[in-house]
Amino acid sequence: MEPSALLTLFTILFTLVLLAATRISPDVVLMGALSVLVVSGVLAPADALAGFSNPGVMTIATLYVVAAGLKETGAIQWLAHRLLGQPKRLKQAQLRVLLPASGLSAFMNNTTVVAMFIPAIQEWAGRLRLPPSKLLLPLSYAAIIGGTCTLIGTSTNLVIDGLLQSEMGVGLGMFSLAWVGLPLVLVGGTFLYIFSDRLLPDRQGALEQLEMAREYAVEVIVDGKGPLVGRSIAEAGLRHLSHGYLADIERQGRLLTAVPPDTQLSAGDVLIFIGAPECARELRRIHGMRPAGGDVHKLDIEHHRRCLVEAVIGPDFVGLGQTVRESRFRSRYQAVILSISRHGKRLPGKLGNISLQVGDTLLLETAQDFVDQYRYRKDFLLVSGLNDSTPPDFRKAPLALGILAAMVVVSASGLLSILEAALLAGGGMLMTRCVPASKARRSVDLSVLVVISASFALGAAMRETGAASQIAQWLLLADDLSPWLALVLVYILTVAFTELITNNAAAVLMFPIAISVAEQLGVDFKPFVIAIMFAASASFMTPLGYQTNLMVLGPGGYRFTDYLRLGAPLSFVIGVTALGLIPLVWPF
Repeated sequence: MEPSALLTLFTILFTLVLLAATRISPDVVLMGALSVLVVSGVLAPADALAGFSNPGVMTIATLYVVAAGLKETGAIQWLAHRLLGQPKRLKQAQLRVLLPASGLSAFMNNTTVVAMFIPAIQEWAGRLRLPPSKLLLPLSYAAIIGGTCTLIGTSTNLVIDGLLQSEMGVGLGMFSLAWVGLPLVLVGGTFLYIFSDRLLPDRQGALEQLEMAREYAVEVIVDGKGPLVGRSIAEAGLRHLSHGYLADIERQGRLLTAVPPDTQLSAGDVLIFIGAPECARELRRIHGMRPAGGDVHKLDIEHHRRCLVEAVIGPDFVGLGQTVRESRFRSRYQAVILSISRHGKRLPGKLGNISLQVGDTLLLETAQDFVDQYRYRKDFLLVSGLNDSTPPDFRKAPLALGILAAMVVVSASGLLSILEAALLAGGGMLMTRCVPASKARRSVDLSVLVVISASFALGAAMRETGAASQIAQWLLLADDLSPWLALVLVYILTVAFTELITNNAAAVLMFPIAISVAEQLGVDFKPFVIAIMFAASASFMTPLGYQTNLMVLGPGGYRFTDYLRLGAPLSFVIGVTALGLIPLVWPF
């Protein structure tokens, strides 16, 4: 191989190692790889930066604004409450989750769909006494599979379509993938409907599992000048809270457990309550108690602007591995941690000494604008306001859904390209005030766009230096390898990349390899490219492979083995179905 090809392969391998084995942000890693290729002369600057002007990338950026309009108007929530209904049995509940999640994900970002469904399903499951652990992971999987049905269902499809347009001069229609996507939804949904109840945990029953999913320990102090001093627990109204219960009392250094209802309260008593986050909201309404955390009083936020927020720590959180005290959380985020839940279980001990990990769910006291400020940032996977949050303008939900429907119709009919339709839809969301310009601006995930755009440079380098052709030769070890077996190899390699790195980066890296495999076999490239689209979205075996999988980790109380137990057979079923259908729809 030429030195430039060797350098390209080394750069890609080093990039894969950094993405899979470190916590360095993917956009930093990919931009570093792009810089190496430019500085070394492998790529000209114009070629390296071509991804930033790719139609697929620009379409993704515009669709973020459309998704923001749907979120701000509560359109997804509006639909969810109408579609979830009131099932009486678990199987009915699973069906009502799988159908709307897969259907909505075909036309909007599946991360948005899952983020909106999680709190709705938690509340819904609690009311119906059903285990959310049986519902949230199927929600994530259904959203992933549903996104494969249309060109706009997942960013991976738009990225590959953009590569097809720029490199091969061909494009796909809005519903071109539906010939394979819809059968996958049917097969995958049926599998989840039959086996998720058997393969997913229900460790302590329906009601207990729900409590575990959002269980916190909230501490308050009896104010010495308040009206509760001298009253019993029952007289103070602390015996029958709706969302929690009094577990212990800490009095003058002694811990009183299993306290009877006639126990009298003393000034300075620390009351430890166990329950859902709404328990903290109930306690705030009881006069004579104040939060036990001293840092709450150090917040430079007016009292009437404070609220309670739940936040799930993401992989880019700056304080990973540090204790709460070391992370300087209060000064960094202007928020105080009241309690921490990990894998659905509350963490005992002093908060300041707890080390923070990815997936930890934090119960915070902070300002009302915290949700808006950090909803679209990578520090947290999910940020949800529990009190005094600005409610969605449900009056505009039908309007936002109408704009989305118009975008799908005009692009599917061929009147406009997907990019043009998305631009008009984004403009429509802004003009009708479905989303303010400030929130639309914050909704665009620049780190994702940078990752995708920089990945294009790696693909271009593989193609121009001949590295892609060399990898294709290594894949085709046997001279008489059939096109279908080559297709299987491309699919498996893409799935492996997707589980290790981001799905978009995996798709872009595999694109030139797939083209080279088709050229060396002398067959049409389309089935190989389509296989990459579906394989890059088939991330079911780890919580880290796809963002929606990580989002349900804490709220569902899952462990890593739960993903492998359900995700591995689902990945096999999806792979067999896709590899059987792709050559029929796009012959070699």
